[in-house]
Amino acid sequence: MRRATDTVFERRLSALVNAREPGVLQHGLKGVEKESLRVLPDGAIAHTPHPAALGSALTNEHITTDFSESLIELVTPVFTRSWELLQYLLDLHQFVYSHLGDELLWATSMPCPLTGDADVPTARYGSSHVGRMKTVYREGLRNRYGALMQAISGVHFNYSFPSKFWDVYVDLRELPANTPDFRSASYFEVLRNFRRMGWMVLYLFGVSPVVGRDFLGNSLAGLEVLDAKTAYGPYATSLRMSDIGYRNRNQAGVSVSVNSLDAYLRDLKRAVTTPHPAYQQLGLKRGDDWQQLNTNVLQIENEYYSAIRPKRVTRSGESPSAALRRGGVEYVEVRALDVSAFDPVGVNQTKLRFLEAFVALCLLSSGPPIEPGEQAGIDDNYLKVSRRGREPGLNLAREGRQLPLASWAREILDSMTGICELLDHGDPARPYTVALRAQQERVDDPARTPSARLLRELETSGDSFFELALRMSTIHRDYFRSLPAPNDGRLKEFGAEARESQVRQAALEATQSGSFEEYLASYFARA
Repeated sequence: MRRATDTVFERRLSALVNAREPGVLQHGLKGVEKESLRVLPDGAIAHTPHPAALGSALTNEHITTDFSESLIELVTPVFTRSWELLQYLLDLHQFVYSHLGDELLWATSMPCPLTGDADVPTARYGSSHVGRMKTVYREGLRNRYGALMQAISGVHFNYSFPSKFWDVYVDLRELPANTPDFRSASYFEVLRNFRRMGWMVLYLFGVSPVVGRDFLGNSLAGLEVLDAKTAYGPYATSLRMSDIGYRNRNQAGVSVSVNSLDAYLRDLKRAVTTPHPAYQQLGLKRGDDWQQLNTNVLQIENEYYSAIRPKRVTRSGESPSAALRRGGVEYVEVRALDVSAFDPVGVNQTKLRFLEAFVALCLLSSGPPIEPGEQAGIDDNYLKVSRRGREPGLNLAREGRQLPLASWAREILDSMTGICELLDHGDPARPYTVALRAQQERVDDPARTPSARLLRELETSGDSFFELALRMSTIHRDYFRSLPAPNDGRLKEFGAEARESQVRQAALEATQSGSFEEYLASYFARA
């Protein structure tokens, strides 16, 4: 018996194919945010400040920091072609390495050796009110969840459908106008279906089946011992996305609906305005030192972790929720990607092309509301795949039944064939179809997955996880430093941007007025 969602998908895809605009899905806007820990030549975390030559972490749009002063985040602009995006990301890495001295960028999501929370320095953004807010927010994360979890790195994929697509799509949906409300509702279908099917991303691209035992403290957290320094899951794909990583139990009670934009904003507002007893006990300050921004369940919206988010570019001083209320959803941010130790920039074209097609699948598939009972099964699927995704015969929950992961995965990939053909229109190399075939091979043979490859590398080399990650980090550094400077002057542009960002930070600090407390009160009043 065919599922009702198949009928909806097939009808929508057929309408796109017959719309006489075969390139309608092409040239969507793509961007990447990639995090990496700075480490010393021996693999220990760097305690040096964010390099001044990289600019201000507060105001440089393309080179900043995440939780830690040692956690560099590289942010690309949006591009219509994956190769252009990756070239920009490569150039960013080349520029960063020209100012790192003997330091390295750690090549994996799970962190380098750490001696405890105190070993992870909080990011600093200067004395302006907005800079202080960013630092205090991170101190709140440290006090609420511990700094070790915040030292995990990831890759975020930002995507929006091409503008021409929406005019065609609104017609095939037989709706009167291409409005912000229509686009937001459509993106929320993407969110719901990504929640349902996003476990595929962990299976196909997860590359964190191992972790240093120092990260786990005195508990193995259900993992097995690989060596004196390394714990692993024999069938794990992405421990980063498991309950020992970002899916932290501390947020288990936070439920944010993606059934509509209004429901999403309502649930986030509740979380950022509802006091939490444990955080009230922690308090706002100890003496003059801020411990957190507030004592609510979430300090700000970004504290809520999810595998995919609805986004709109914010204006100065505007919260993410306020931006969404103002203009609706502009793009989605896929946050489920591990940093790949096998790619110098942490990601590759095949992965990005597959994700572009997968997001289209999530849009074209039927996306009915997620009921509370279904969400529990969705969460369990993610946990199973992150911990045991390559386990033979593993079953996942779908529509109240248990279904073999491999069967569901093949069904999903088969559904993507027509989407990839639309994305490949006019390109004889058919890169999207090639990317799809590569993932079909990983379903047919789990040994082809990146997580299995990483474990194989450890077994054959005899290295610990730390030794392997340091070796790959060194290889990547040598690669970037061997590259000739690009001919387009981009590295000089990065240098100019770094200097200008420092000027912008200084101007912020020189012109601010009022107290920090007043600034926070004003920010939360607008949020």
